Amino acid sequence: MRHPALFLAALCAAGPLAAADVSQDAIDRCIDELRATGLPDAQGGTVTGTEFSEANSFVYLQDRGNSTWRCLVSNDGSWAELTPESMADDGGGAVAGAAPQGTTSTEQVRFAAGASSAMIDDGLTPGSSTRFVLGAREGQFLDVTVSPQGSGIVYRIYNPDGSLLLDPVAAAQSYRGQLWQSGEHVVEVINEGSANTSYTLHVAID
Repeated sequence: MRHPALFLAALCAAGPLAAADVSQDAIDRCIDELRATGLPDAQGGTVTGTEFSEANSFVYLQDRGNSTWRCLVSNDGSWAELTPESMADDGGGAVAGAAPQGTTSTEQVRFAAGASSAMIDDGLTPGSSTRFVLGAREGQFLDVTVSPQGSGIVYRIYNPDGSLLLDPVAAAQSYRGQLWQSGEHVVEVINEGSANTSYTLHVAID
């Protein structure tokens, strides 16, 4: 999609920062998501950087009011999720290892030698999420269990092409299902509650 000259000029200025592996369709989708917020400052700005992943990629933007945004986007630009970037909260009472409030972080899941499952202890502040990336093949089965020490934790699962394998469900509901794509799948754990919450994620592939 073509964008007004103000944003196009900003994109051209930021061109060297955009990795070749992140498609223009993905970048354009993120700009569309920013403009769709309806905020006056979001109608123009700059792409400040990109990060490519085989599952999904990140596009970082700064609007003309100097607010910064992080856009998680499928590599073909068919899906995107825009979140404002926030400074980490170093105040007392934060969950150890928790993502800063309102942010999305990404972590690669690695199984120990000879193992087909992993358990990860983590924490989230209100409104934040962590995306756990793990490789799996078509036909394998994926098991996911999220055990929170509080309320408000939900999770969802994405296929390698960015489509949803599982819509958001409460942490109390475990998942087991057969995969129909090969590549990097994503389990995103989200804190929709109003308090910092720790949790344990168990994932297994067989």
